[in-house]
Amino acid sequence: MVILMRTGSEPVTARSALRMRFWLSVWGLVWAVFGTVAFILVGRPGWAAACAALWVIVTVDMTMILRHIREGPHYQPGRDVPPYEPVDDRRAYRPPERRRPSRPSHP
Repeated sequence: MVILMRTGSEPVTARSALRMRFWLSVWGLVWAVFGTVAFILVGRPGWAAACAALWVIVTVDMTMILRHIREGPHYQPGRDVPPYEPVDDRRAYRPPERRRPSRPSHP
C-alpha cells in the first residue's frame, strides 16, 4: 500500500508545463498538416494517412491542453499548511467479527 503525503518540501515556485506542451503541440500540428499536404501532392496515400492520423491526435491533445489551461490553477496548500500525517492503518482496520456456527439443537 502506498501512502501519499505532503512532505512540505515541494517547491514554492513550481509551475505547470502546459504552456510548453501547447507550443510543442502547435509545432507538431504544423508538421502534421505540412506532411499530410505534401504526401497527398506527391501521391503517397499511406504516408498522407499516417500524417492525417497524427494530425487528429495532435488536435485532440491540443484541445485537452487548452481545456486544462482555461481551468486555471487549483488550490495548493502553502507553506503555512503543515504536512499531512499518514493514517495508522492498524487503528483504522477492524477485522469483521466471526460468528460461531450455530449448533443444531437435538431434542
